Amino acid sequence: MRRVLLTIEYDGTNYSGWQKQPKVRTIQGEIERAIKQAIGEDVEIYGSGRTDAGVHALAQKAHFDISLPVPISKLPDILNNVLPADIAIKSAEEVGIDFHARFSVHKKCYRYKIYNSDIRNAFLATRVGVVKNKLDIDKMKEAAALLIGEHDFRGFCSANTSVENFIRTIYEIKIVKEGDFIKIDVCGNGFLYNMVRIIVGTLVDYSLEKLSLQDIKQALANGDRSKAGQTMVPQGLYLKDVIY
Repeated sequence: MRRVLLTIEYDGTNYSGWQKQPKVRTIQGEIERAIKQAIGEDVEIYGSGRTDAGVHALAQKAHFDISLPVPISKLPDILNNVLPADIAIKSAEEVGIDFHARFSVHKKCYRYKIYNSDIRNAFLATRVGVVKNKLDIDKMKEAAALLIGEHDFRGFCSANTSVENFIRTIYEIKIVKEGDFIKIDVCGNGFLYNMVRIIVGTLVDYSLEKLSLQDIKQALANGDRSKAGQTMVPQGLYLKDVIY
């Protein structure tokens, strides 16, 4: 038995998220079907984490075990021949049998893309979050600085988050403006449900003067969700990288 680690790129627009579910299309389900079709083996793949419906990935990671003597280096070509065009296997490598795509993660990085313009763009509807009012990058960076480090982020996740430990560490929040686009990279040791989208929404709302710095501090100190920002739409979110 060999353990294989895949690096996967996908457009999440046409899928009900990563996790396999009955009667709906998911990224996990499509890849498992492709493996069965291409090499004739039933497998279960384990992702580094779940992405929601509409969320994309530049480098999702997932592992599975295989018993057949298939050359690992050929797996991307083999699977890409049968996968839908909006899912791509970028690479495949053999890893130790004790490796786990989720539990071995050291750091994850997400990217959120904002289209900051009041001019509608028909080609970006499923690729970005749209903010029509002008954003102040310096103000966004000022708010981002409060979130760096280890904090209790219960004020920055959805109410139905089913975890007991809300402590997470944010290593970096990088904000870059390129024309009408703003890219926000958030790297941490793990993320709660909708945490990145709420972090970005907090930066946006502070820039638009819908929140104060004191509000953000209270959201961190007291876990008060009402003091953090909006939950940005999923279309602008990309799983950028997973580091082991």
